[in-house]
Amino acid sequence: MLLKDLMYGFVIVKERNALNLNELLDFTQKCYINGEISIAEYKKLYFELNKLGAEKPKSFIFNNRELIIDVS
Repeated sequence: MLLKDLMYGFVIVKERNALNLNELLDFTQKCYINGEISIAEYKKLYFELNKLGAEKPKSFIFNNRELIIDVS
C-alpha cells in the first residue's frame, strides 16, 4: 500500500480528508490492527509518514478514570 492509497482509503472511510499526518498515522495503525494491511505495509507507511513529520504522542499516562496524554 502506498501513501496515496492510504489517503484515498481514509477519505472513503471517514468521508473527509485527514486533518494532518498524525491522523493518517493513527489510521494506518487502525488498519494494521484490524488486519486490513500487513506488517510490511504498516512499517513502510509508518516510516514514510514519520519521515514527513508524523508523530505518535510521546507518552500516555493512565489515570483511574481518564487518559492523560503528556506531549511535553
